[in-house]
Amino acid sequence: MSDVAAHDPREHPAPEHTRPDGTTDAEVAAVGKLSEALETVERARGHLFGFHQLIGHADRQLGEAVDALRDAGHRDLAAAVEADLLGRNVLPGRWTFQVVEEFDDDYWEPFRTWDRAVRDAVLGGRRHVYESEMKEARRTHGRPGHESRPTEES
Repeated sequence: MSDVAAHDPREHPAPEHTRPDGTTDAEVAAVGKLSEALETVERARGHLFGFHQLIGHADRQLGEAVDALRDAGHRDLAAAVEADLLGRNVLPGRWTFQVVEEFDDDYWEPFRTWDRAVRDAVLGGRRHVYESEMKEARRTHGRPGHESRPTEES
């Protein structure tokens, strides 16, 4: 890296992405693993919301199917399907919005709280230190398209 590039702020991680003085590799790795686990939970939460929306859509489609059965002259069959299946709970006492709320309250929020608490205790609240160090090790320093961080204008 040239002297000019060495003094370019884009060639160094932003302070919020650097490890605090005295932080060990083991600490950075441990916090990185916890954050990676949270990212997996975030993906699972996205799937849970997908499930929530798909079930809601299916229930509306079921309502249309019941109406179509009724219109086709199958009133008793339509009434039976409607009574047993339309608006049915997906789990005992729960529609999917309740499943999502319980997941958020009982698992997702505590997970996020612990991720933040550990990050605060070990890394002074800094996020993605592990990834920032990985980026610094992998990028080609001084090469366009490989800057450590965006310009102030970006």
